[in-house]
Amino acid sequence: MGWYDYRVHRGIARYAESHGWHLCPDTTKEKVIPWGWDGDGILAWLGAGDDLAEFVLQARKPTVDFSFRRPHLPFPRVLVDHAAVAQLVADHFLSRGLSHFAFYSDAENWAFEETGGAFVEAVEQRGRRCARLAWHRSPKFTRGRFQWRIKREWLTAELRKLSKPLGVCAATDDHAVEVLEACENGGMAVPEEVAIVGVDNSLLANEAMRIPISSVDTNLEEVGFRGAALLDQLMQGRRVRTEPLRIPPAGLIVRRSSDLVAIDHPGVARSLRFLLDHCHQPIGVDDMARAAGMSRRALHAAFLERVGRTPGAELHRLRIERAKMLLADRERSLDDIAESCGYQSANSLWVAFKHATGVSPRQYRQTLPGGEEKHPTSGNLQLTIDD
Repeated sequence: MGWYDYRVHRGIARYAESHGWHLCPDTTKEKVIPWGWDGDGILAWLGAGDDLAEFVLQARKPTVDFSFRRPHLPFPRVLVDHAAVAQLVADHFLSRGLSHFAFYSDAENWAFEETGGAFVEAVEQRGRRCARLAWHRSPKFTRGRFQWRIKREWLTAELRKLSKPLGVCAATDDHAVEVLEACENGGMAVPEEVAIVGVDNSLLANEAMRIPISSVDTNLEEVGFRGAALLDQLMQGRRVRTEPLRIPPAGLIVRRSSDLVAIDHPGVARSLRFLLDHCHQPIGVDDMARAAGMSRRALHAAFLERVGRTPGAELHRLRIERAKMLLADRERSLDDIAESCGYQSANSLWVAFKHATGVSPRQYRQTLPGGEEKHPTSGNLQLTIDD
């Protein structure tokens, strides 16, 4: 691995345990190349230096790459679906009434570029503009000894220039922390003036932060598991497709850094706040209209204008997102999840979930970390076999 995340290794280990694999222990050490190793297959994150890529090429073993930094290399890939990540963040901001947006990154990175490009596109499709805050392209960019201070001052100044309230999608959670610190340094209130969402859900001390940061769970354990399953096919001599297999994110975890309602219509704002607080209860559009102090027809028209969806569609969307989060807890039954999401029965949840996502709740649960074992030639993995 040229980049380490324990969740990727945990997904690989889960597959290895169930298939009798022996893992070389060097996989737990970042960028360590196991010279002299003679195994059957390689799982690699070829996003780092050329030495690792050269080693993997020279090994001439069945290989699956978790990175897209070197698209010319002849390996099948399993990747995070960065476009789906960006869409989640865009929907989150737009549903809260934000109309000013920015994407922040600080390095040339294929994943950052995919996420940033998809976020800009998702926002612009809704008739909004999105700024790109790219430290590595700034005239003030430096790698010198004062980089931290200059970068912090630059980011604070750039955020101050942008219209508020502002929704910032950060390339990673570490980037999100930088945005949060720049806002605090510049006297910009979070989330009231600047709402922030990071990517990877990797911060291990959110509860210790004064303002916990919202983040997208990119489902990295499933990335590792599916990469191992794809490698298994290669080691069995099967042909697989060369286009990357994209793994959708597990969901967006909303914390205080983005938990706001920025609608400039008082009735819609009241209705949306009521919806965010009570979507897990058996409420309907009439309840939302009463909370707004408006007629159902007037609320419908105002929601379409300010949110871009009908009140019923927004209620449905929030319930499905809540169901996705609850499905990660395998101890919870479908009946319990349905009740916790405001549905009258498990069947009602099943129908709504299938219509919204294209898969059943059980099928979706199988894609989450710790899901049921997937045989290499069954289920969704059939998509990777070149028939």
